[in-house]
Amino acid sequence: MRMSKSFTPTLKEVPADATVASHQLLVRAGYIRQLAAGIYSILPLGQRSILKITAVVREEMNAIGAQEFYLPALNPREIWEESGRWTMMGENMFRLKDRKGADLCLAMTHEEVFTVLARAELRSYRQLPQAWYQIQTKFRDEPRPKSGLLRVRQFTMKDSYSFDLDRAGLDKSFEDHRQAYVRIFGRCGLKTIQVEAHSGAMGGSGSTEFMVPTDAGEDLIASCENCGYAANTEKAESQVDTTDKYKAAGESPPLEEFATPGVLTIEALSAKPYGVTADQQLKTLVYVGDDKPVIAIVRGDDQLNEAKLQTASGASVLRPAHPDEIQRWMGARPGSLGGVGLSGKGLRIFIDRRLAGLTGLVTGANRDGFHLRNVSVPRDLSHATSADLRMVNAGEGCPRCGSPLTVAKALEVGHIFKLGTRYSETMGARVLDESGKETPIVMGSYGIGIERILAGAVELHHDGDGIRMPMSIAPLHVALLPLQMQDGAVRDAAERLYRKLTDAGVEVLLDDRDERAGVKFKDADLIGLPLRIAVGKKGLAEGKVEWKQRGANEVDLIALTEVVARAQSAVRDGGGRLSR
Repeated sequence: MRMSKSFTPTLKEVPADATVASHQLLVRAGYIRQLAAGIYSILPLGQRSILKITAVVREEMNAIGAQEFYLPALNPREIWEESGRWTMMGENMFRLKDRKGADLCLAMTHEEVFTVLARAELRSYRQLPQAWYQIQTKFRDEPRPKSGLLRVRQFTMKDSYSFDLDRAGLDKSFEDHRQAYVRIFGRCGLKTIQVEAHSGAMGGSGSTEFMVPTDAGEDLIASCENCGYAANTEKAESQVDTTDKYKAAGESPPLEEFATPGVLTIEALSAKPYGVTADQQLKTLVYVGDDKPVIAIVRGDDQLNEAKLQTASGASVLRPAHPDEIQRWMGARPGSLGGVGLSGKGLRIFIDRRLAGLTGLVTGANRDGFHLRNVSVPRDLSHATSADLRMVNAGEGCPRCGSPLTVAKALEVGHIFKLGTRYSETMGARVLDESGKETPIVMGSYGIGIERILAGAVELHHDGDGIRMPMSIAPLHVALLPLQMQDGAVRDAAERLYRKLTDAGVEVLLDDRDERAGVKFKDADLIGLPLRIAVGKKGLAEGKVEWKQRGANEVDLIALTEVVARAQSAVRDGGGRLSR
């Protein structure tokens, strides 16, 4: 590949809207260009890396016996209604009508289509297990696209699905995929952490995320260095102490209502003249889960974890209630809400388990401008369901060993789910078991974001000069720089070396532009190919060239006769493959 004849539009300036390293560098290095918010064109360098990533993914999926499909991105409404997700996906799904008025959508994932295939074609336990996958374009109407390839509206996903007769089969399929993911990310140069995760709209009994620790990530993971516990904060638990003064001791005083005009926040009730500390207050929040009211109660100094509330309530879709809904259900506006006195009103109420057994607390009276003191959880909120609802904080005790947890940002690059019979039951995918009885197929779902692997690799592997792409997914292996193009000997030597390296299976980007050496060095570092070979007059007079690995401090002078063998060895050692 020759720079003079290639489309490699590098930029000196950082794009004004790029805030994370992968966005800045992939644009500057000529890998991607933005077409619209959350929609990117992948340019030749980027496409070469994407193809290498997909090759790794395909090899590892094939190695566990998975079979590749290619399914429609354009789906009819009916199959999404069968699963119950047509409404559940809400505004995140792109929807359209055809010329006859039929409703269609652009698929965000393909559980429905694969389940339709399974129910039509799988009849007996003898046909199981099955593992099916595809590498295909997905669509999501992301409300706030940003960070380059990290939050987009069109993306490539490897999504796979397992079909088993029972839970034991699902466990094996899940483990096969988990190990395949470890190999995929390792081969692509990513350091990942496996964390317990919230299943969300996918449903099912459990899931694991593969996370790349990076400040560019939008997820938070809680982890323990002592025992290895790790979980997305949507799922993470912790050991926390409860202040002794609020633990029940004898009979609690009766409830007492007191006026709190204009007091609408935890902070306001903590201030004079009330002086009710945040840890003594009950924070009451109102949500709508599957079109029904859901009430959550946490301690005043804790943050509600919406994902945990969704899990506790079993709601497919959860959203904050609108002010008019809150007024209708609770009889008051936010700031004066509480769970006391709501028994028998048909409201589902959940209280954080940290509050179990506490007394002497304060909550809203469900009357604007009034609160209640002397609230006893066992006495006054016995109608509420106890659940883990709070957001874990750094420094709290690990749920396994008690050591302090750390909380840090991370980027999700893969997610695997145990779906169970979530889709097979609603969509009628059944097989006959050994006794001839119909049984729903037990399913798993497994996703990898292809472009996210590319962006994650750049987040992990870059410096002040540009990208430091891992050999396995670098668009090419070597940047070959003739430093004086006007000098015939330099030019001819570079051309001969280019042909020899290419013939040996080493992928080379020959910078044959008539540019200064400094420009070539800067572009080579920015693009981030793993090896740089510079051919100059001084070295050539001794039969040598400059050899430098991307990111290394030292430049070696090596004999021209050694270059090809050394390059081949470096490609193999770095996890790359020779192209011949």
